[in-house]
Amino acid sequence: MNESLQRICWVFPDRESGRQGALWKRVFWDAYQKVAAELGMSFTIHAPDAIAVDGLRAGEPRVYVDGDEVTPHDTAFITALYSLPYHTMDVFNQYAIYAVLEQAGFYLPTPPWLSAIVNDKLATNLFLAGAPIPTIPTVRIGCGRDIQHRLYEPVLDGLTFPAIVKPAGWASGWGVCLARSVEDLRGLVSLAQGGETTLVCQPYLGAGTSDYRLYVIDGKVEAVLVRRPTGDAPCSSGSRGGTMRFVPLPDELAATVDWFAQRIPTPYFCVDFLHDGERFWLSEIETDGAIAPDDNTVQHDLIAARFSAYRRAHAAWREARHA
Repeated sequence: MNESLQRICWVFPDRESGRQGALWKRVFWDAYQKVAAELGMSFTIHAPDAIAVDGLRAGEPRVYVDGDEVTPHDTAFITALYSLPYHTMDVFNQYAIYAVLEQAGFYLPTPPWLSAIVNDKLATNLFLAGAPIPTIPTVRIGCGRDIQHRLYEPVLDGLTFPAIVKPAGWASGWGVCLARSVEDLRGLVSLAQGGETTLVCQPYLGAGTSDYRLYVIDGKVEAVLVRRPTGDAPCSSGSRGGTMRFVPLPDELAATVDWFAQRIPTPYFCVDFLHDGERFWLSEIETDGAIAPDDNTVQHDLIAARFSAYRRAHAAWREARHA
């Protein structure tokens, strides 16, 4: 039996449109598959419902992915939660299959409990309390059927305007809005009610605020990506027209890496910091942060380092289990 990791299965809800799926394939998936093949592994993407489990024999589960049996000896599952608006019906299925795979003995680089924390903006802040770079002050409000009673408004007492208002668990800069007054905020809350979307509100750090993403692999920063907004966009994400380039690691952030590496128990993660022109603020953690393409070999080398780290962690995990 081959003792090394042979297959990475990425559990990803199959909800993208044809255009969006083609974009992900061109920008990310093709590169991931190419690098995995260079490392002697396969990389495949599956919706949660592609995984079937035979649990008829106590203590001997058999797991199948699209009809093919996989085992903890040769397969790892990437199981970070996705909760964009069109994933609402998938969230429970994702959590459920992550729990099943964990209990069936598979190595999950992102444990389900951590996926829940980093998916929610305020949960991330609370988890990272005491970080060497301060988190952005945040309030969190649910937008259900009783918003007309404004029972959420006591948490707004200390919020200053203008303020950033965005979904608590979306990604890619989607849903990020600028509220210039409490009345603007009430309007956004009323719209969020339509999808019962939980919102977070944070002080606006100002026009031109940039985003520094640190790619951390085995506790070491392998690359730093800076994203800058264009025009009057309230965030710097590429989906909102932001520009991206890889840059050297700022000394102020270099001093924080060990703290985050000790706190985030996964071989690969990204930590994002916002810079308002004067100081850094801790923004979020992504355990599955996308590796952006570039004109050189940075994307290729980061993917190779990431997958190699998964292979080493898988081997250490197996050794610890058998010991």
